[in-house]
Amino acid sequence: MTRVAAVQLAPQVGDLDANRATIAEALATVPDDVDVVVLPELATSGYVFRDAAEARSSAVTATDATVSGWATTASRLSGGAGGVVVGGFAELGDDGAVYNSAALVDPTGVVGVYRKVHLWDGEKACFTPGSDSPLVVDTRHGRIGVSICFDVEFPEWTRMAALAGAELLAVPTNWPWVDRPEGERAPEVQIAMAAARVNRMAMACADRCGTERGVDWNEGTSIIDHDGWVRAATGPGAGMVVADLDLAAARDKTLTPRADLLGDRRPDLYGPLSAR
Repeated sequence: MTRVAAVQLAPQVGDLDANRATIAEALATVPDDVDVVVLPELATSGYVFRDAAEARSSAVTATDATVSGWATTASRLSGGAGGVVVGGFAELGDDGAVYNSAALVDPTGVVGVYRKVHLWDGEKACFTPGSDSPLVVDTRHGRIGVSICFDVEFPEWTRMAALAGAELLAVPTNWPWVDRPEGERAPEVQIAMAAARVNRMAMACADRCGTERGVDWNEGTSIIDHDGWVRAATGPGAGMVVADLDLAAARDKTLTPRADLLGDRRPDLYGPLSAR
């Protein structure tokens, strides 16, 4: 079993020092026996930027201590054997562009960076979209994929992660508030549940809380198993949830002896999807 934690917190837009402190305080509360921690989208910078210039002023490189410093937490995870931290940040790329990114960090530092491909609404005015497939990394705790927020609403994208062998998809996210019938989960959580189920791939979605420049959030932080069931969720406010996931089970895509989620695909008929 892999013990996964998802952290919900409230960054302050443009205040890197305050956000660094908020993240450090949250990470300090993560139990040592956790193996994988997921932080929200743009946790280091906040989200509701006025313009591209403000986003750029909050961007850091992937090697900056703001991000690479998560290795300190990763080092004490898994009882000191070392774990993984995945979190979102505004990235200043080597090419000079600014990306909405997420880093996967282990005790050695930043192992990989994923740049959000599907930018939501006002993000398009502030960030350059990524151009690579979902990040999927072999770790000592399983094969972990990374996508960000709106990416999950594209079934092709979560399927790509599953086809690449992801057993757990870590999803830093900022889900703006959506009205819904009483008792219903946020629609984005339902989408993640469906994506987990149709791919037999666990998902850990770390949402944010608080109100930022008039925007409220779904506060939908959830850990979902490979069968698509929510195993833990935070509810309103800052907090953290922890759940044990059987990531090895995600390698088996059979539903019955004659039904296989990946083996029964008909990619020979799906070609038109990529042309539309």
